[in-house]
Amino acid sequence: MNLHELSIAQLTRLLEGKKTSPEEIYTSFLTRIKEINPKINAYLTVINKPELDYSMRDKPLFGIPYSMKDTYNTKGIRTTAAAKVLDNYISPYDATAYTKLKKAGAVLIGKTNCDAWGHGSSTENSDFGPTKNPWNRDYVPGGSSGGSAASLAADLCSFSIGEDTGGSIRLPASFCSVVGLKPTYGLVSRYGCIAYASSLDTVGPMARSVEDTALVLEVLAGADSCDATTSQSKPPRYSQFLGRKIAGLKMGIPKEYFMKGMDDTVASTIAKAMKDLQKLGVEPVEISLPMTEYAISTYYLIAPSETSSNLARYDGIRFGTTRRSFGAEAKRRIMLGTFTLSHGYYDAYYKKATKVRTLIKNDFENAFKAVDFIIAPASPTPPFKLGEKVDDPLKMYLSDIYLVSVNLAGVPALSVPCGFTGNKLPISFQLIGRHFDETTLLNIGYQYEQVHGIYERPRIK
Repeated sequence: MNLHELSIAQLTRLLEGKKTSPEEIYTSFLTRIKEINPKINAYLTVINKPELDYSMRDKPLFGIPYSMKDTYNTKGIRTTAAAKVLDNYISPYDATAYTKLKKAGAVLIGKTNCDAWGHGSSTENSDFGPTKNPWNRDYVPGGSSGGSAASLAADLCSFSIGEDTGGSIRLPASFCSVVGLKPTYGLVSRYGCIAYASSLDTVGPMARSVEDTALVLEVLAGADSCDATTSQSKPPRYSQFLGRKIAGLKMGIPKEYFMKGMDDTVASTIAKAMKDLQKLGVEPVEISLPMTEYAISTYYLIAPSETSSNLARYDGIRFGTTRRSFGAEAKRRIMLGTFTLSHGYYDAYYKKATKVRTLIKNDFENAFKAVDFIIAPASPTPPFKLGEKVDDPLKMYLSDIYLVSVNLAGVPALSVPCGFTGNKLPISFQLIGRHFDETTLLNIGYQYEQVHGIYERPRIK
């Protein structure tokens, strides 16, 4: 039995029955990391000795090793955001997500690679080299949380914590055939996460199954006095909603998401997934999200504007590295954002984009008057080859065409694997829900898994 292949629930049962120990579990994953990570570059920092506290034995994630995108501050541990500007930065404090996981007994095994500062859709913008997709190392794992998805798909951790500003959890989850949740904005604290675009950034889990995702979300969700944007409402026990009846729920199919331009294999695979959901009693309803065509342009006005402000703090006085260390993509977004916010252009670009953002949010609110959830592709294409889009920023930005609207509206979305191309490249759909209705999305995804199957592992040689 390979411990690194087991789910959170399976490992927990073994620990409770004293059939294994946290040390044995950690060693299994660490051995796997030493063998596989040099081939895919998923981790930037690996923690060779676990911090185990047996007083946490009764906690829900006791002894479970996980990875975390290297945008989260972890006291005493190197935190780089995959950027040379922070190459030697050791955080003096912990992010709230990390604190909550420690209190739940989970054990951090490493910090994962990503597009520097979260700027990208392929992890090729990392200043420490790209991560490779475990399914085929000639292809990207998606981004910006590509290292998190790859570490999970390659059995280098039990779950991972990503960060989603414009699809950065859902796209790599799709490209690596794992589950990824972008929660409602405000459900999970952003405190201690290195900011890309503060009004869009969302902390969320990635896991091998929907059940594991629900278990991790139960730990992460909730109010935080360090983050004024978090909701004060007490979150539910998400795992208790799995398996409830979904027959009769109305599934919105946005016509703007199923038009020309989508890869044929992706289109046919998503169509089959919709039929599978209909067999479970879900009713399809065609809907319209008319502001979809403006989502990418709106996102790439608002997000760079916020990042130009957020990255202004990274100077040689406070972090010891000059701004000359910024990569090309970071410089591109800083310049775009600074221009958008500059005198004479603010009203024409940024202010107008915020108004369109409200219209996009209204689109979803109107849609949810008629349907219970929305289904959409996670990406218009399967994973693409390393280097294929790196010299064409606009082409790269369009990888997120089905994703950014969710961040602009602040609603939750769950990426669920649903198949493969003929050459074994993963495909996923995403379920989009009402604000703070993660329970419905997780339950639908869970029931789909029961029919379709949960997880197929890549063969890494």
